[in-house]
Amino acid sequence: MTDKFDKDKVDKVPAGASPAPTAIPPEAIKAIPVRHYGRWVAGVVVVALLVLLAVAFSQGDVRWATVPEKLFDPSILEGLGNTVLISVASMALGLVLGVVFAVMRLSKNPVTSTVAWLYIWIFRGTPVYVQLLIWFNLALIFPIFNIGFYKDEMTDVMTPFLAALLGLGLNEGAYMAEIVRAGIQSVDEGQTEASHALGMSQAKTMRRVVLPQSMRVIIPPTGNEFINMLKTSSLVVAVQYPDLLRAAQDIASTSFAVMEMFFVASIWYLILTSVFSVGQFYLERHYARGSLRSLPPTPWQKVKANLARFSNREAVTR
Repeated sequence: MTDKFDKDKVDKVPAGASPAPTAIPPEAIKAIPVRHYGRWVAGVVVVALLVLLAVAFSQGDVRWATVPEKLFDPSILEGLGNTVLISVASMALGLVLGVVFAVMRLSKNPVTSTVAWLYIWIFRGTPVYVQLLIWFNLALIFPIFNIGFYKDEMTDVMTPFLAALLGLGLNEGAYMAEIVRAGIQSVDEGQTEASHALGMSQAKTMRRVVLPQSMRVIIPPTGNEFINMLKTSSLVVAVQYPDLLRAAQDIASTSFAVMEMFFVASIWYLILTSVFSVGQFYLERHYARGSLRSLPPTPWQKVKANLARFSNREAVTR
């Protein structure tokens, strides 16, 4: 009977088809979270070092009340404005010179390319502090400034602002020339050839085709250079320009709060670099359109994503 029953059961299965296997429910997956003990150890070590640093400064003879008191001092705010002014003006001069000398460097004219190379070699190869001192003391070798239609004493012409502008701007122009040159060379040569085939001149091709496409390569290092310019502008104290550091030193010489005023200057430099870093991020994000599939998240988007991830992790833990 058993053999006959099995035979009848097999006969009911369609030809060419295999019997359906018995369904076995899958075992529940037990997720075991990975323990990152190294992260906890590193976090504890960092917190311990920060505590030791805070204890060390708390034991020092520092009048901490002077820092917030002098943070918005009128002379400090005036020096802050002068720092921003000389940084922006020097960066603008450096950017213009960088574009000009980058184009000259890429020129097939041996004279212009050689002059551009010499400019970059000299101003990038000497310290900016030395260049500031040379411009400020130019009256020692040229007492009279004479260019034919204008004549005056060099001490009246070479003011602290002009010495700082030339010292920072010309030095920055050498670095910007290399940055712009790298950006121009990053654009495919076919773009230039297509523009020439359409009848566009070399200057128009550079202005309307090459430079706009090279901006996504030029902008990131340019932002870094400007932030570096903000900090390098503190060297203009050597040419008696009344910047932020000079204002802090003047107050320190009368109040004898030397370290406290250095802390005040450092706080303002940190604020300036942070503000311009945010501006650099959004500028890079703007020029990244068309070259990236998805734009990088903004700081606020990162915060919301981290909060959402933390809330989801808490929900899973519960």
